[in-house]
Amino acid sequence: MEPSDFAGLLTALSSLNAAQRRIVFRELALAEAGDPCEEGIEIFPGPAAADADRAEERGEATATAFCESGARDIFREIAKERHSRWGCPRCGALDARPWGEARGLPRYRCVECCKTFNPFTGTPVAGLHKKDRWLDQARALVEGESLAKAAERCQIHPSTAFRWRHRFLAALKLDKPKSLSGVVEADETFILESFKGRRSGLARPARRRGGKAAKRGLSAEQIPVIVARDRSGATLDAVLPRLDAASLEEAFGERIPPSTDFCCDGGTAITAFAKRAKLKIHVLPAPGNPKPEEPQFHINNVNAYHGRLKEWMRRFHGVATENLSTYLSWRRTLEAMPAGRDPAPWIAAAAGLGPYQH
Repeated sequence: MEPSDFAGLLTALSSLNAAQRRIVFRELALAEAGDPCEEGIEIFPGPAAADADRAEERGEATATAFCESGARDIFREIAKERHSRWGCPRCGALDARPWGEARGLPRYRCVECCKTFNPFTGTPVAGLHKKDRWLDQARALVEGESLAKAAERCQIHPSTAFRWRHRFLAALKLDKPKSLSGVVEADETFILESFKGRRSGLARPARRRGGKAAKRGLSAEQIPVIVARDRSGATLDAVLPRLDAASLEEAFGERIPPSTDFCCDGGTAITAFAKRAKLKIHVLPAPGNPKPEEPQFHINNVNAYHGRLKEWMRRFHGVATENLSTYLSWRRTLEAMPAGRDPAPWIAAAAGLGPYQH
């Protein structure tokens, strides 16, 4: 269409009534649904072309280049999955239509409330910029990279890399198995309390390089972390305010049903929790080896998980206690994700479609 004809069409739109506008919106949406990505196409020639050329000279990623990447298809699949599960993020209606693209993301319009949304509306990553680098951020999570390496990979500032990491992992803290089954192993471990990143208001003198606890096990210096796993690999974990039965009940809820065989080391708190939950308890003799008459009952799997968790966390040179639950969810997701280094599931997980949602 010629620019003069298009200008006349825009002028005529102002005279349409509400019903006519809805028909026009519907026809535009249906027409645009089959269009290829045209973020770089101009409606009116003018200064915008020169601005785009200057942006390319500065090395900025254009929308057209982003549309050619694999992220565009990933975002559409995420939108389809989220909408099929929860409907419109504002009203929950299941009827929506494609509504073009904006800022590198496909948009949709709800037929019921007439609001538009994208695949990440209402998620912790909503509003994050530089979407052409989200695949690199997802790869950094797969590799378990430090902030410096993640910032270098994504070509962003380290403070931005920190913010991205926690925004991408925020939804995973709620992504846990609904219940464990079969033989369940549970045991606690302890991680040194850390005020990393805090510059004032410390409850003790600052330490260099993290330091070490004065003694092993439960103490004022150590934070208890509980982990429960079944033989399929499904994992529940939590940072406990204190090591007692009430805290364990709050952490596990009803996710460990009475039908399971509950294996533990016989600690006071965990045994009290198991009795309250009416679980079938199998207390293992120290250091947790199976009894000769019941070799299938042991806590070797959960203890091995503790070892992998602490070895993996060593690369971060200490994790602030206030962020410890985020790193637990990161490790839990790494274990639950399918083998491989595909970044797509991590972007979906940031949108609330983690491995336990499937």
